[in-house]
Amino acid sequence: MDQSLQGAAAAVSTIALQMLEERGRGAVLVGVARVDAALERLLLAVLLPSPGRSDALFQPDRPLGSFGARISLAHRLGLIEAPVERALHTLRRVRNAFAHSSESASLGDPAYAERLAQAYRDARANPLWAPLESVLSKASAAGEPPVDPALRDYILLITILVAFLEAEIGRAH
Repeated sequence: MDQSLQGAAAAVSTIALQMLEERGRGAVLVGVARVDAALERLLLAVLLPSPGRSDALFQPDRPLGSFGARISLAHRLGLIEAPVERALHTLRRVRNAFAHSSESASLGDPAYAERLAQAYRDARANPLWAPLESVLSKASAAGEPPVDPALRDYILLITILVAFLEAEIGRAH
């Protein structure tokens, strides 16, 4: 593995390991919150600074107050490509379903697995997938309970998306 890829994997492996502590609904909500925060930072990096202390554009009930609005704007500005936009919208829909479900839900449920399948296929092509998968496997072998494959794939997807968005923030500066 080349040096830059190794550095990137080390930098984002913390996110993956922290997400191992979450299970079920918590993993979905926390994961999407991490991606949403990184997307907001990316947009802030390319927008002119707000004239006030806080940026009202990102407050609830404002133009960029929703994850969906931020995803669409990032795509329209050319900050993210179509596969990333699709993955983010898929995550948004899964998060909303988990947040509003009164019943127990699992990432392994066929309805969620089918929704996430294309995002996982795209993410597996990312060179960070294999080293991060290795980090999760080592964590599981170190006395932790085994990681459910659906949760593992979800954590890898979230981690890769956050790494991508953070890299884009760096390019925007």
